Amino acid sequence: MGLKQNLHNLKEKYKGTKMAPAFNAIHTFLYLPNDVTHGGTHIKAADDLKRTMNTVIMALVPCLLFGMFNAGYQHYAAIDGSLRADVLANFFTLDNLWIGILKVLPLVIVSYGVGLGVEFIFAIIKGHEVEEGYLVTGMLVPLIVPVDTPLWMLAVAVVFGVVIGKEVFGGTGMNILNPALTIRAFLFFAYPTWMSGDKVWVHDAVNRAGTADAISGETILGSYAQNSEVIYSNFDKFMGFIPGSVGETSTLLILLGAAFLIFTKIGSWRIIVSTFIGAAVMGLIFNQIVAADIITESSSFYGLMNTVWWEHLMIGGLAFGAVFMATDPVTASQTNKGKWIYGFLIGFMSIMIRVFNPAYPEGVFLAILLMNVFAPTIDHYVVQGNVKKRLKRAKVKTA
Repeated sequence: MGLKQNLHNLKEKYKGTKMAPAFNAIHTFLYLPNDVTHGGTHIKAADDLKRTMNTVIMALVPCLLFGMFNAGYQHYAAIDGSLRADVLANFFTLDNLWIGILKVLPLVIVSYGVGLGVEFIFAIIKGHEVEEGYLVTGMLVPLIVPVDTPLWMLAVAVVFGVVIGKEVFGGTGMNILNPALTIRAFLFFAYPTWMSGDKVWVHDAVNRAGTADAISGETILGSYAQNSEVIYSNFDKFMGFIPGSVGETSTLLILLGAAFLIFTKIGSWRIIVSTFIGAAVMGLIFNQIVAADIITESSSFYGLMNTVWWEHLMIGGLAFGAVFMATDPVTASQTNKGKWIYGFLIGFMSIMIRVFNPAYPEGVFLAILLMNVFAPTIDHYVVQGNVKKRLKRAKVKTA
């Protein structure tokens, strides 16, 4: 008897009981959803929620694998700086991958294990089907945290994010905040020393602090915020050979993921493009302020204000947030015009927060969460504007 038949028998055995959603969820995850159309006037398509989520995960996998290599590379390069002389030869090694597996894979396991556990508990208590919405969230969370984030800390944040960020609103499709960013925000405000600084982005940097072979794991944003020298080239920044959150460093792979999501019509190109435009505009404004000598080099804002506008697009979590976070179809604006406004404001405020918050020079997750709250308002005014235009046209025709 095969696995599918065994699951079917268990579903029938526990049908109508509180445990039914658990067995239904396992069956749906491995095979077809329980509810499929067979006839009538329905439009038939294969793009159900599970396949949509799996498509996003496929776009994230290259970032995950690269992040594993980068975790090991940053660890060894911080100990022996000569490795940076030939990054391509020293990056894709088994030693680097092994460090990544040891550090990143447990983050993925805890994220999925705890998050899906909470989903199952709520499904059993409420008596509804387990929703596949956490499949993407479970992958996003390990990619937006530092590599040495304690597992218990991540578990606490995941419980908070799933319960407060999603379940209290009614589950997948009902939440007003991106659950992954809710988890990230909880970590930042509850455990700030583990989420910022120059010792959290490189494996073992905290343990080596103060020793003879101390590791400096400062990110590029941190260096600019302190107006100090940046040792990385533009090639390193674009390819991702820099310290940072696990999956946010490689702009190249993020853009490839964006192309894949746009091609499959899952990610909104309007939101992605407008986010980059908003960030570029804010960066240009700051560049002009520096060029006009309105601000001096002694200012704490000078370093990031003086950063070339296009460089802002490659560093930090801006690209990752624009492609994989801002495009969340549940929490983003739904109207075409609203998507342009929504994305532009995310990019604009991301750079603004980045510059004016030197203690934590990364503002994309705060900007996206803020715009999640205002997305319904943006759509409301866009719709009302369209209604008013149509009413005017109708009055002209009847006149």
